[in-house]
Amino acid sequence: MTGGPPRRIGPDDAAGFRSLRLEALRLHPEVFAADWAEEAARPLDWFADRLASNEVWAVATPDGALLGMAGLTRHAAAKLRHKAVLWGVYVRAEARGTGLSAALVGAVLAAARGTVEEVRLTVTAGNEAAIRLYEGFGFRTYGREERALRVAGRDYDDVLMALRLG
Repeated sequence: MTGGPPRRIGPDDAAGFRSLRLEALRLHPEVFAADWAEEAARPLDWFADRLASNEVWAVATPDGALLGMAGLTRHAAAKLRHKAVLWGVYVRAEARGTGLSAALVGAVLAAARGTVEEVRLTVTAGNEAAIRLYEGFGFRTYGREERALRVAGRDYDDVLMALRLG
């Protein structure tokens, strides 16, 4: 893996998070529900607030540039607190194939264990590398949302996956 172990990032990492997040949205619009133009227009404080209200893990190069990230959102509502959502998994092209994606997902799941019973995620249908990654951690498909995203006039389905934590 490149760049050392994943660490939880916070508001002080907002500039690097913004840069990596916008890259992900620009290069892979069919994978993320968020829109590049909408997020690119947001001020840096918005990204800092997002890091304060979510748990995001990242791996950085020795000079501090973020190579990859993965987020976890825990539900605040009493009836939903038993589950969390894994979101925003992205690794820059130069760091793919190094085990960084697995390290990020592993860090998120380690943080979730003992605090929630289940972690859920959505992944674009056809993204076989990501589906294999999640299946390797024990995630199982429980449904499919047809036409979940529309990007440039093309519809994409989402595969819904969940992992029950022991």
